[in-house]
Amino acid sequence: MMQIYPAQSRYHADYGWLKTYHSFSFGDYYDPNNLQFGPLRVLNDDFVAPLRGFGAHPHQEMEIVSIVLKGYLKHEDSAGHTATTTFGGVQRMSAGTGIIHSETNPSPTEEVNFLQLWFLPEVRGLTPSYERTTFNVEKMKNALLPVVAKNPSSPEIAHIHQDLTIYLSDLEAGRELTFAQQEGRRIFFFVIEGDVALNGEAVLHKRDSARITETPALHITSGNGARFMLIDLP
Repeated sequence: MMQIYPAQSRYHADYGWLKTYHSFSFGDYYDPNNLQFGPLRVLNDDFVAPLRGFGAHPHQEMEIVSIVLKGYLKHEDSAGHTATTTFGGVQRMSAGTGIIHSETNPSPTEEVNFLQLWFLPEVRGLTPSYERTTFNVEKMKNALLPVVAKNPSSPEIAHIHQDLTIYLSDLEAGRELTFAQQEGRRIFFFVIEGDVALNGEAVLHKRDSARITETPALHITSGNGARFMLIDLP
């Protein structure tokens, strides 16, 4: 089963310093039929103006991943962590029993665009933790590159306390990838740029997404090239 969500179906808000698009219920947007997909609770596509951002605020019992698409994102938290990330980097924070953090755009001139994802953890009561990882962008070319996983196989993959893997890919025009899905699991698919066809049927464009279940194999093609994110979920 494959449910397609066009980009324009997302909730949109413009606060001047922040332009945001929500794929799931969040903040002022509430839809009881769109609360989560498996443990994926939030996917916000945020555009933050120079020298602005989200001031210090608390989190509990959530795995929070930030993937920067353009510009720079600075993280600070109550445990003393400070880091700045751009494209090719991932920030992962386990809020656990409670942490306070901020995320801001440190650039005086350039807007930052990043995806923020929240996942329910496998277990509650974790000690709060944070890490920033970097990956080789070239490895995304015509491949599914894991950047976040429960059991990371390299220091380029961020560790998350949930049975999931986030893949990023740059698929060239005319090329194809296949993702084999284990029985009983879910796929969340999000087009960052370009267009893709899934299993020769559904065509997705920039910022469209798909929620996929009961699909043993997902064949991914692109006529003009695409950058996308695929999440393997329980």
